[in-house]
Amino acid sequence: MSTETIIFIGVGIYLVVMLVIGIYAAKGSGTTEDFIVSGRRMPIWLCSVTIAATWFGASPMMGAAGAAYEEGFLGVIADPFGGALVMFVVGFFLVRLFRRLGVLTVVQLLDMRFGKVVATIASVGMILSTVGWSAAMLVAFGLVFKSMTGIPIETGIIAGAIVVFIYTAIGGMWAVALTDFVQMMIIFVGLIVLFTVVLIDVGGWGTISAQFPEHTFRMIPLENTPVVWLNYIQAWLIYGLADVTSQTLMQRGLAARSEQVAQNSFYIGGFVYLSLGMIPVLIGIIASVTMPGLARPEEVIPIMAIEHLHPVAVALFVGALLAAIMSTTDSALLSASSILTTNLYPLIRPEATDQQKLRVARFSIPVFGFFAILVALYVQVVFELIQDANAVMLAIVTVPFIAGVWWKKANRTGALAAMAVGLVVWFGSSFLVPSLPGDLIGMLACLAALLIVTPLTQQSDPPRAVQNQHGEEVELGDRLGTLPLFRRIPD
Repeated sequence: MSTETIIFIGVGIYLVVMLVIGIYAAKGSGTTEDFIVSGRRMPIWLCSVTIAATWFGASPMMGAAGAAYEEGFLGVIADPFGGALVMFVVGFFLVRLFRRLGVLTVVQLLDMRFGKVVATIASVGMILSTVGWSAAMLVAFGLVFKSMTGIPIETGIIAGAIVVFIYTAIGGMWAVALTDFVQMMIIFVGLIVLFTVVLIDVGGWGTISAQFPEHTFRMIPLENTPVVWLNYIQAWLIYGLADVTSQTLMQRGLAARSEQVAQNSFYIGGFVYLSLGMIPVLIGIIASVTMPGLARPEEVIPIMAIEHLHPVAVALFVGALLAAIMSTTDSALLSASSILTTNLYPLIRPEATDQQKLRVARFSIPVFGFFAILVALYVQVVFELIQDANAVMLAIVTVPFIAGVWWKKANRTGALAAMAVGLVVWFGSSFLVPSLPGDLIGMLACLAALLIVTPLTQQSDPPRAVQNQHGEEVELGDRLGTLPLFRRIPD
């Protein structure tokens, strides 16, 4: 059989398995809470893996590998380094409180602290961001199909989307977590096999590393100018700080069995993510020596697989690539669905029953997916699309969100002023000074507005307390991620 035939068979089997898991998980998704946070019963082994899998998509497997091919470590500050950083930040500063609140989405905290207007703006921004993420993953899916089989990228985008729509809409969070577990096992095996074979073929690390450019592993900018440093800081923050607001990420903590499980799952997930994420980066760097001049560096991983692996192993690795892509796509679509169902739909139908909300959650997944397909077909670039999707969060949502969690004086007026200023400055600086990171400039303006307006409006707009889903004020002490890592505390 030809390599293309073997790949088709392998991919077909893989997609069928994902659908079977989705159907199996459907029996545990009979309520909205089951569908969105799997009934808050997720154990640490599954929670840790699904946290890592949520982030381990096209960004490290294709985007970061291509960036490393072109720029070395300086090209991958945002991901995997920033991507791993946000997991440790969420685990230490945020997840215990959110697990304690008993909410379904991160937007619910903004609602209770700042009201419906802020929550609605944040909801729309988060949905746009997650649709952008989904689009980036579908582009990667299409690129893999095209580079491996010659099938047009548009066909791969649509085929991948349909499978993800089905199993996510059927099984919800539990289906996503179970498929994430299977997908991460495939990713682990595929990356280890490819990296080992590549190292053997190039004569070992000692041989190939001697041929790398001088500054390949440098992580500090070479040029000492304000523009360079602002873009460098933005690279760390576009994932490392902006994604603390991510429903996709926090949803795993909300689904955890306890605060301790939630906290430690983020620590383990961050370690796993960074460890596995370095493999595509190193393969990309090796390829910059062995295969210089690639027209599309984002395709370096599938190209290296074809170059170095047996056809059967290529089929396995295609499965690993698709697993990485699908593990992020399903999470992003479920995130958008959760925010729509929990935060926006009740504005239209406040009397909606739980079953009506569940139907909205299920049917909104292919709707959001349809828009993601349109964006994917239009843009067809992975890494830039992912960062653009995060820009809106960094510029207008991150600062009010962190203030809502950690600053008791934060109020609705300050949050609204901050979001408005952040949005205007982001757009203005992006058009007027495109060499500067507009989202970072917007975030700084957002912070300044919050710090100025909030103290001036304490009397006219008193701050609201942090409450749980039952309207009870929540204990804010002992919420840092300092619970034991290895000694289990009774639930």
